[in-house]
Amino acid sequence: MRTVTGMTSNTHPPRAGRREWTALCVLMLPLLLVSMDVSVLYFAVPQISADLEPTGTQQLWIFDIYGFVLAGLLMTMGALGDRIGRRRLLLAGAAAFGAASLLAAYAHSAETLIVARAVLGIGGATLMPSTMALVRTMFTDPGQRAKAIGLWSGVMTGGIALGSVMSGLLVEHFWWGSVFLVNLPAMVLLLVLGPVLLPESRNPSPGRFDLLSVPLSMAAVLPVVYGLKELPSEGWNVRYVVSITVGLLFAALFVHRQRTATSPMIPPALFRGHGFSPALALNTLSAFGMMGSAYFTTQYLQSVLGRSALEAALWSLLPSVLIGAAAPAAAQLVRRGVERAWVVTAGFVVAACGYGLLALAGTDSLWLVLAACGVMAAGIVVVMSLLTDLALSSAPVDRAGAASSLLETGTEFGGALGMAALGSVGTAVYRHGMPDSAPAPAQETLGGALAVAAELPGRAGDVLAAAAREAFTDGMRGAAIAGALLLLVAAAVAVAGLRHIRVRPDTENAGQADTLSPSGV
Repeated sequence: MRTVTGMTSNTHPPRAGRREWTALCVLMLPLLLVSMDVSVLYFAVPQISADLEPTGTQQLWIFDIYGFVLAGLLMTMGALGDRIGRRRLLLAGAAAFGAASLLAAYAHSAETLIVARAVLGIGGATLMPSTMALVRTMFTDPGQRAKAIGLWSGVMTGGIALGSVMSGLLVEHFWWGSVFLVNLPAMVLLLVLGPVLLPESRNPSPGRFDLLSVPLSMAAVLPVVYGLKELPSEGWNVRYVVSITVGLLFAALFVHRQRTATSPMIPPALFRGHGFSPALALNTLSAFGMMGSAYFTTQYLQSVLGRSALEAALWSLLPSVLIGAAAPAAAQLVRRGVERAWVVTAGFVVAACGYGLLALAGTDSLWLVLAACGVMAAGIVVVMSLLTDLALSSAPVDRAGAASSLLETGTEFGGALGMAALGSVGTAVYRHGMPDSAPAPAQETLGGALAVAAELPGRAGDVLAAAAREAFTDGMRGAAIAGALLLLVAAAVAVAGLRHIRVRPDTENAGQADTLSPSGV
């Protein structure tokens, strides 16, 4: 008979009640808004450009500064929450997020809006790991925790799609600042109800905060994320390769610092917990698959099918229907005794099937592409929710903030890498498929081809546009095949890496996963 080493059979963790589930609902609001802010400016750009008249560089910073600051500070804020208290950090972040939203809504210059977006990124970096760490603290029963984290993952994933739609609807009826004002009611509600409903939790013996690790972590994360995000649109530019290289060098210095510091920001002991390292690695791969497809499908809806930006955003909401059911269903399967390894593996296989459907798309396959996105997203959310639960369960409760921040940082890296790698595959296929006689801009990107085609007289423009759409679809199919293969490899790794890992219920010092020995003893 297979037994779990270290299991304390007579200890039953307390189950969460109405208070904890109500607190979870309160936590979902800031999480939803933080994820929405990634895409909330999509439809506001024309009005912002007309009102504030930003330069091209300023417009790029208005878009990108939020995500860069968020990614760069996640590890810092996760470790800080472990020291000063996750609830305290969450409420401070909510106040900063609300104030920055107000400043952004009424910004009278591009510089002010850039500063406001940067502060929003700081607030977002406090909110994301704090919400996840508090979920870990409030839900000690494994089944309830898995369900709560499943809801967390679904809200996080759906918020990104909802942000662009919310932006379009608000801008259509109000001025561009309204996309930021929508944040205020949720933040006020959190500031009012948070102190009443949310428990405070912190590391009782955190040690001194390692200030040197803060710039090192930012110098490691920001150049890599920046380089990876720019590669799909501009190719292997030397500047981006240098940026990634510099970031990796700082990453090596950061790792060395964590291994030698007396009180490291990210304790190396986290990685010795059974289940944490494979969960972190596989979660990064799942983010690779999720964002790698988004690079193509958004362009496909607009530039291949000719939908407007708002129409494309509305259509993109349909796949989210499957997301809402996927994570709770996965948690229920694990709760009923199905091995986590097999459910995660099935999630990767389902996501690979989504990529397989995408590989069958033609230049007029709206419903097939939407179905592919839905299947893919459902599989990925299954994977992410169960791996997040495993990683947090494997980490000590007093390090929940650091563990959460590592998961979020891995998601940022995986998403950027997915866009870069699959985007490069698609771009290579696109360029190979374009005729040599096509103008240079048309051979670079689909957007460039459509711009050139619009200026050509008569049938020549239609022929060029049709060729570009076909080449782009070929590129999407090639990237989909590559994505499917990667996810199938991830499925095999999940079977090998997770089969003997179990999560034991929390005790006073719980928060660790146990392993089954290969022999079952």
